[in-house]
Amino acid sequence: MFNTLRTFTLLAALTALFMGAGYLVGGTGGMLIALGLAAAMNLFSYWNADKIVLRMYNAREVNAESAPQFYQMVAQLAENAELPMPRVYIIDTDLPNAFATGRNPDNAAVAATMGLLRRLNQQEIAAVMAHELAHVKNRDTLTMTITATIAGAISMLANFAMFAGMFGGNRDNPLGGFGAILVALLAPIAAMLVQTSISRTREYAADKGGAEICGQPMWLASALTKIERLAHEAEYRQAEKNPATAHLFIINPLSGKSVGALFSTHPTTQDRVQRLEQLAQDWGKTSGGDAAQATARPWG
Repeated sequence: MFNTLRTFTLLAALTALFMGAGYLVGGTGGMLIALGLAAAMNLFSYWNADKIVLRMYNAREVNAESAPQFYQMVAQLAENAELPMPRVYIIDTDLPNAFATGRNPDNAAVAATMGLLRRLNQQEIAAVMAHELAHVKNRDTLTMTITATIAGAISMLANFAMFAGMFGGNRDNPLGGFGAILVALLAPIAAMLVQTSISRTREYAADKGGAEICGQPMWLASALTKIERLAHEAEYRQAEKNPATAHLFIINPLSGKSVGALFSTHPTTQDRVQRLEQLAQDWGKTSGGDAAQATARPWG
Protein backbone atom coordinates (compact mmCIF):
# COMPACT_ATOMS: atom_id res chain seq x y z
CA MET A 1 0.00 0.00 0.00
CA PHE A 2 2.82 2.40 0.91
CA ASN A 3 4.65 1.75 -2.36
CA THR A 4 1.44 2.37 -4.35
CA LEU A 5 0.84 5.64 -2.51
CA ARG A 6 4.45 6.67 -3.03
CA THR A 7 4.19 5.95 -6.75
CA PHE A 8 1.07 8.07 -7.21
CA THR A 9 2.50 10.89 -5.05
CA LEU A 10 5.63 10.92 -7.20
CA LEU A 11 3.61 10.90 -10.41
CA ALA A 12 1.48 13.77 -9.12
CA ALA A 13 4.57 15.83 -8.23
CA LEU A 14 6.21 15.26 -11.60
CA THR A 15 2.94 15.92 -13.45
CA ALA A 16 2.48 19.20 -11.56
CA LEU A 17 6.06 20.17 -12.39
CA PHE A 18 5.49 19.30 -16.04
CA MET A 19 2.30 21.40 -16.14
CA GLY A 20 3.96 24.33 -14.40
CA ALA A 21 6.81 24.23 -16.86
CA GLY A 22 4.31 24.10 -19.73
CA TYR A 23 2.56 27.20 -18.38
CA LEU A 24 5.80 29.16 -18.08
CA VAL A 25 6.76 28.23 -21.64
CA GLY A 26 3.37 28.51 -23.38
CA GLY A 27 0.91 30.12 -20.97
CA THR A 28 -2.51 28.55 -20.37
CA GLY A 29 -2.39 26.74 -23.69
CA GLY A 30 1.03 25.35 -22.86
CA MET A 31 -0.22 24.15 -19.47
CA LEU A 32 -3.19 22.34 -21.04
CA ILE A 33 -0.93 20.74 -23.64
CA ALA A 34 1.46 19.68 -20.87
CA LEU A 35 -1.46 18.22 -18.89
CA GLY A 36 -2.56 16.16 -21.88
CA LEU A 37 0.99 15.03 -22.59
CA ALA A 38 1.57 14.14 -18.93
CA ALA A 39 -1.60 12.04 -18.78
CA ALA A 40 -0.66 10.22 -21.98
CA MET A 41 2.92 9.81 -20.81
CA ASN A 42 1.91 8.41 -17.41
CA LEU A 43 -0.31 5.83 -19.09
CA PHE A 44 2.30 5.00 -21.73
CA SER A 45 5.08 4.82 -19.14
CA TYR A 46 3.14 2.40 -16.95
CA TRP A 47 3.05 -0.12 -19.78
CA ASN A 48 6.23 0.69 -21.72
CA ALA A 49 8.78 2.53 -19.53
CA ASP A 50 10.83 -0.63 -18.99
CA LYS A 51 11.17 -1.15 -22.74
CA ILE A 52 12.16 2.50 -23.19
CA VAL A 53 14.94 2.32 -20.60
CA LEU A 54 16.29 -1.00 -21.90
CA ARG A 55 16.32 0.44 -25.42
CA MET A 56 18.19 3.54 -24.21
CA TYR A 57 21.07 1.31 -23.17
CA ASN A 58 20.86 -1.08 -26.14
CA ALA A 59 20.29 -3.96 -23.74
CA ARG A 60 19.99 -7.38 -25.36
CA GLU A 61 17.88 -10.14 -23.85
CA VAL A 62 19.60 -13.43 -23.04
CA ASN A 63 18.31 -16.85 -22.06
CA ALA A 64 19.51 -20.23 -20.79
CA GLU A 65 21.14 -20.97 -24.15
CA SER A 66 22.90 -17.66 -24.86
CA ALA A 67 24.13 -16.96 -21.29
CA PRO A 68 23.62 -20.19 -19.31
CA GLN A 69 25.69 -19.42 -16.19
CA PHE A 70 24.34 -15.91 -15.68
CA TYR A 71 20.76 -16.88 -16.51
CA GLN A 72 20.83 -19.83 -14.10
CA MET A 73 22.25 -17.60 -11.37
CA VAL A 74 19.36 -15.15 -11.75
CA ALA A 75 16.90 -18.07 -11.79
CA GLN A 76 18.30 -19.42 -8.50
CA LEU A 77 18.18 -15.97 -6.89
CA ALA A 78 14.60 -15.42 -8.07
CA GLU A 79 13.69 -18.76 -6.50
CA ASN A 80 15.38 -17.71 -3.26
CA ALA A 81 13.34 -14.48 -3.31
CA GLU A 82 10.11 -16.32 -4.19
CA LEU A 83 9.75 -14.19 -7.33
CA PRO A 84 8.72 -15.08 -10.88
CA MET A 85 11.66 -15.41 -13.26
CA PRO A 86 12.42 -11.94 -14.67
CA ARG A 87 13.62 -11.24 -18.19
CA VAL A 88 17.42 -11.07 -18.24
CA TYR A 89 19.45 -8.55 -20.24
CA ILE A 90 23.12 -7.75 -20.86
CA ILE A 91 24.43 -4.29 -21.77
CA ASP A 92 27.59 -4.07 -23.89
CA THR A 93 29.82 -1.75 -21.90
CA ASP A 94 32.96 -2.58 -19.96
CA LEU A 95 31.90 -0.36 -17.04
CA PRO A 96 30.40 -2.54 -14.27
CA ASN A 97 26.83 -1.74 -13.25
CA ALA A 98 23.29 -3.17 -13.16
CA PHE A 99 19.64 -2.16 -12.79
CA ALA A 100 16.12 -3.58 -12.59
CA THR A 101 12.98 -2.35 -14.31
CA GLY A 102 9.36 -3.34 -14.96
CA ARG A 103 5.95 -2.39 -13.61
CA ASN A 104 5.59 -5.37 -11.22
CA PRO A 105 7.26 -8.69 -10.30
CA ASP A 106 5.34 -10.51 -13.04
CA ASN A 107 6.71 -8.12 -15.68
CA ALA A 108 10.20 -7.43 -14.38
CA ALA A 109 13.58 -7.34 -16.07
CA VAL A 110 17.12 -7.22 -14.69
CA ALA A 111 20.11 -5.97 -16.66
CA ALA A 112 23.84 -6.27 -16.04
CA THR A 113 26.71 -4.79 -18.01
CA MET A 114 29.41 -6.93 -19.60
CA GLY A 115 31.84 -5.12 -17.31
CA LEU A 116 30.00 -6.45 -14.28
CA LEU A 117 30.11 -10.03 -15.58
CA ARG A 118 33.76 -9.82 -16.59
CA ARG A 119 35.27 -7.91 -13.69
CA LEU A 120 33.43 -9.21 -10.61
CA ASN A 121 33.60 -12.73 -9.23
CA GLN A 122 30.59 -15.05 -9.12
CA GLN A 123 29.70 -14.27 -5.52
CA GLU A 124 29.79 -10.51 -6.17
CA ILE A 125 27.69 -10.86 -9.32
CA ALA A 126 25.15 -12.94 -7.38
CA ALA A 127 24.95 -10.26 -4.68
CA VAL A 128 24.43 -7.47 -7.23
CA MET A 129 21.64 -9.35 -8.98
CA ALA A 130 20.09 -10.17 -5.59
CA HIS A 131 20.06 -6.42 -4.89
CA GLU A 132 18.23 -5.82 -8.16
CA LEU A 133 15.71 -8.57 -7.38
CA ALA A 134 15.13 -6.92 -4.00
CA HIS A 135 14.06 -3.80 -5.92
CA VAL A 136 11.62 -6.00 -7.85
CA LYS A 137 10.31 -7.60 -4.67
CA ASN A 138 9.89 -4.19 -3.00
CA ARG A 139 8.05 -2.98 -6.14
CA ASP A 140 10.50 -0.11 -6.55
CA THR A 141 10.86 -0.73 -10.26
CA LEU A 142 7.63 0.97 -11.34
CA THR A 143 8.49 4.13 -9.41
CA MET A 144 12.09 4.09 -10.65
CA THR A 145 11.25 3.55 -14.30
CA ILE A 146 8.35 6.01 -14.58
CA THR A 147 10.45 8.61 -12.78
CA ALA A 148 13.22 8.16 -15.33
CA THR A 149 10.79 8.54 -18.24
CA ILE A 150 8.99 11.67 -16.99
CA ALA A 151 12.14 13.33 -15.68
CA GLY A 152 13.66 12.79 -19.11
CA ALA A 153 10.62 14.46 -20.69
CA ILE A 154 11.00 17.43 -18.34
CA SER A 155 14.62 17.76 -19.45
CA MET A 156 13.51 17.78 -23.09
CA LEU A 157 10.91 20.45 -22.27
CA ALA A 158 13.67 22.47 -20.64
CA ASN A 159 15.71 22.30 -23.83
CA PHE A 160 12.70 23.55 -25.80
CA ALA A 161 12.18 26.30 -23.22
CA MET A 162 15.69 27.58 -23.78
CA PHE A 163 14.96 28.14 -27.48
CA ALA A 164 11.58 29.67 -26.66
CA GLY A 165 13.18 32.05 -24.17
CA MET A 166 15.66 33.24 -26.77
CA PHE A 167 12.74 34.38 -28.92
CA GLY A 168 10.70 36.02 -26.19
CA GLY A 169 8.54 33.07 -25.07
CA ASN A 170 4.75 33.02 -25.19
CA ARG A 171 3.12 36.33 -24.25
CA ASP A 172 0.17 34.45 -22.72
CA ASN A 173 2.22 33.69 -19.62
CA PRO A 174 3.01 36.35 -16.99
CA LEU A 175 6.78 36.05 -17.24
CA GLY A 176 7.21 36.07 -21.01
CA GLY A 177 10.60 34.96 -22.26
CA PHE A 178 11.98 35.02 -18.73
CA GLY A 179 9.53 32.26 -17.78
CA ALA A 180 10.85 30.02 -20.53
CA ILE A 181 14.43 30.65 -19.46
CA LEU A 182 13.42 29.91 -15.84
CA VAL A 183 12.04 26.55 -16.94
CA ALA A 184 15.21 25.77 -18.87
CA LEU A 185 17.33 26.42 -15.78
CA LEU A 186 15.18 25.11 -12.93
CA ALA A 187 12.95 22.32 -14.29
CA PRO A 188 15.74 19.71 -14.65
CA ILE A 189 17.00 20.56 -11.16
CA ALA A 190 13.50 20.18 -9.69
CA ALA A 191 13.07 16.83 -11.44
CA MET A 192 16.39 15.63 -10.03
CA LEU A 193 15.36 16.69 -6.53
CA VAL A 194 12.17 14.63 -6.80
CA GLN A 195 14.23 11.62 -7.85
CA THR A 196 16.76 12.13 -5.07
CA SER A 197 14.05 12.38 -2.41
CA ILE A 198 13.06 8.73 -2.82
CA SER A 199 16.40 7.14 -3.66
CA ARG A 200 18.37 6.82 -0.44
CA THR A 201 15.98 4.73 1.67
CA ARG A 202 15.15 2.66 -1.43
CA GLU A 203 18.81 1.73 -1.93
CA TYR A 204 19.37 0.87 1.73
CA ALA A 205 16.30 -1.38 1.70
CA ALA A 206 17.43 -3.11 -1.51
CA ASP A 207 20.91 -3.67 -0.05
CA LYS A 208 19.39 -5.41 2.98
CA GLY A 209 16.94 -7.34 0.82
CA GLY A 210 19.70 -8.38 -1.57
CA ALA A 211 21.83 -9.64 1.32
CA GLU A 212 18.88 -11.72 2.52
CA ILE A 213 18.28 -13.18 -0.96
CA CYS A 214 21.89 -14.30 -1.50
CA GLY A 215 22.52 -14.93 2.20
CA GLN A 216 25.83 -13.05 2.39
CA PRO A 217 25.96 -9.30 3.16
CA MET A 218 29.73 -9.14 2.61
CA TRP A 219 29.39 -10.35 -0.98
CA LEU A 220 27.37 -7.23 -1.72
CA ALA A 221 29.74 -5.02 0.31
CA SER A 222 32.65 -6.31 -1.78
CA ALA A 223 30.70 -5.82 -5.02
CA LEU A 224 29.74 -2.22 -4.18
CA THR A 225 33.32 -1.33 -3.29
CA LYS A 226 34.63 -2.81 -6.53
CA ILE A 227 31.94 -1.22 -8.74
CA GLU A 228 32.50 2.18 -7.13
CA ARG A 229 36.21 1.91 -7.96
CA LEU A 230 35.74 0.67 -11.53
CA ALA A 231 32.51 2.32 -12.72
CA HIS A 232 34.09 5.71 -13.40
CA GLU A 233 37.26 4.60 -15.18
CA ALA A 234 35.74 6.10 -18.32
CA GLU A 235 32.68 8.22 -19.13
CA TYR A 236 29.56 6.13 -19.67
CA ARG A 237 28.20 8.03 -22.65
CA GLN A 238 24.75 6.45 -22.69
CA ALA A 239 24.23 7.38 -19.04
CA GLU A 240 25.51 10.91 -19.62
CA LYS A 241 22.97 11.28 -22.46
CA ASN A 242 20.18 10.05 -20.16
CA PRO A 243 20.99 11.42 -16.68
CA ALA A 244 17.37 10.98 -15.57
CA THR A 245 18.01 7.21 -15.48
CA ALA A 246 21.01 7.40 -13.10
CA HIS A 247 18.95 6.41 -10.07
CA LEU A 248 18.11 3.05 -11.68
CA PHE A 249 21.67 1.72 -11.38
CA ILE A 250 23.18 0.06 -8.32
CA ILE A 251 25.98 2.68 -8.40
CA ASN A 252 25.51 6.15 -9.91
CA PRO A 253 26.95 5.85 -13.46
CA LEU A 254 27.44 9.59 -14.03
CA SER A 255 30.94 11.00 -14.15
CA GLY A 256 30.13 14.00 -11.98
CA LYS A 257 30.64 16.53 -14.77
CA SER A 258 26.96 17.11 -15.55
CA VAL A 259 24.47 19.23 -13.59
CA GLY A 260 22.42 16.12 -12.84
CA ALA A 261 25.36 14.53 -11.06
CA LEU A 262 25.36 17.34 -8.48
CA PHE A 263 22.30 15.70 -6.89
CA SER A 264 23.29 12.32 -5.48
CA THR A 265 20.71 9.68 -6.33
CA HIS A 266 22.47 7.12 -4.12
CA PRO A 267 23.76 7.02 -0.54
CA THR A 268 27.54 6.98 -0.33
CA THR A 269 29.09 3.59 -0.97
CA GLN A 270 30.94 3.90 2.33
CA ASP A 271 27.65 4.22 4.24
CA ARG A 272 26.13 1.29 2.36
CA VAL A 273 29.15 -0.93 3.04
CA GLN A 274 29.12 0.00 6.74
CA ARG A 275 25.46 -1.01 7.03
CA LEU A 276 26.18 -4.31 5.31
CA GLU A 277 29.14 -4.95 7.62
CA GLN A 278 26.89 -4.31 10.61
CA LEU A 279 24.26 -6.65 9.14
CA ALA A 280 26.89 -9.38 8.73
CA GLN A 281 27.98 -8.91 12.34
CA ASP A 282 24.39 -9.10 13.57
CA TRP A 283 23.79 -12.30 11.64
CA GLY A 284 27.05 -13.77 12.91
CA LYS A 285 25.91 -13.26 16.51
CA THR A 286 22.64 -15.08 15.90
CA SER A 287 22.26 -18.82 16.09
CA GLY A 288 19.44 -21.04 14.96
CA GLY A 289 17.01 -20.52 12.07
CA ASP A 290 17.54 -16.83 11.44
CA ALA A 291 16.91 -14.96 8.22
CA ALA A 292 20.50 -15.23 7.03
CA GLN A 293 20.59 -19.00 7.37
CA ALA A 294 17.12 -19.42 5.90
CA THR A 295 17.99 -17.57 2.71
CA ALA A 296 21.60 -18.68 2.30
CA ARG A 297 22.34 -20.82 -0.77
CA PRO A 298 25.62 -22.42 -1.87
CA TRP A 299 27.38 -20.87 -4.86
CA GLY A 300 30.24 -22.41 -6.77
